[in-house]
Amino acid sequence: MNLRKNIIHVERSWDDKEGGQGTTSDAERKVPIPSALRGYLVEQRIRATDPEGLVFGQGAAPSRVRDGALAAWKAAGLEPTTLHEARHTFASLMIAAGVNAKAISSYMGHSSIQITYDRYGHLTPGNEDEAASLLDAYLHAAGD
Repeated sequence: MNLRKNIIHVERSWDDKEGGQGTTSDAERKVPIPSALRGYLVEQRIRATDPEGLVFGQGAAPSRVRDGALAAWKAAGLEPTTLHEARHTFASLMIAAGVNAKAISSYMGHSSIQITYDRYGHLTPGNEDEAASLLDAYLHAAGD
């Protein structure tokens, strides 16, 4: 994680049976940190003591990370969510914010943009009225 550049570096994944391993695409990916999350990550980084620079789960099994998350949600009076649900929420919010699908595909680590469209295409804003309006505006501008 590079807090100065507001980027999380995803370098590996975790399998409960196999342990740490490469990401599904075997490539490091960079995920932007929104300012709403940055302060929390800074606080967590200050508390973390891992020499590898990990912020969560230093030397801990994912189940311990999950237990810690459950305790934090309970203390805050929030409904718990899974990491998988958090991943989908991230993608959904990026789409709602208007981030382009290629960038989202890269952040999610999808091997192709088609996977992103197949999974999240129904969330992409736009309908027939909007498409017609955009095309009308384009054709009008092109005719000037």
